[in-house]
Order: sequence, then C-alpha cells, then structure tokens
Amino acid sequence: MRRCLALDLKDDAELIARYEAWHRPGAVPQAVVRSIREAGILEMEIWRVEDRLFMVVEAGPDFSPQAKAAADMASRDVRAWERLMSAFQKPLTGAAPDEKWRDMRRIFALSEQP
Repeated sequence: MRRCLALDLKDDAELIARYEAWHRPGAVPQAVVRSIREAGILEMEIWRVEDRLFMVVEAGPDFSPQAKAAADMASRDVRAWERLMSAFQKPLTGAAPDEKWRDMRRIFALSEQP
C-alpha cells in the first residue's frame, strides 16, 4: 500500500533548516523510528519544496492507519516527537483541527494510460 500525504512548514528559513536537521539519519529518536517500523511501514520518505512537505509511505498489507494513530497516542516518545515537530509545521488549508499530514488523492498513473 502506498500513501502520499502533504503538510506545510512555517515559512521561516531558520525553522526549515532546523526541521531538516531533525530528519537527518540518526537524528530521529530511535523510539519514533521503531514505532514506524513496528506499524508495518516498509519505507517512508519526506520530500520538500519551499515550505511544502510531501510524504510517501510504503506499507505492508497489514498496515492500519488507525492502529498506528492509536499506538502513537500511547507512546510518550512519539507524542513528544509530534509536539516538537509541531513547532515547525502548519496545517494545510482545510485541515481538521487535529489533522497534520493530509492524505493526497492520486489523479494520474502512467500505468493506467493506453
């Protein structure tokens, strides 16, 4: 399963640089990385252009976004990480009050073209 999500950063060059630094190899707390892997996520990438982030998640067949959200809420380490990241992030227009990353809808696939 592939999911693509979007989120914005606060439009501040210093904050964006700090956000990127927090995502360098080895900078993300091990408890957070472990929670991602234990949820059945096989690969996760975050791409950035200006203040827009785009996340690509490749997950196994047993992955459940709801179970991942519940596990995150139960983890003190993940909650601390999310609080820290919130200092850098801003919701997309139209996001629900508790929504950060928003699911994107695929509108084109080359494999489906004649």
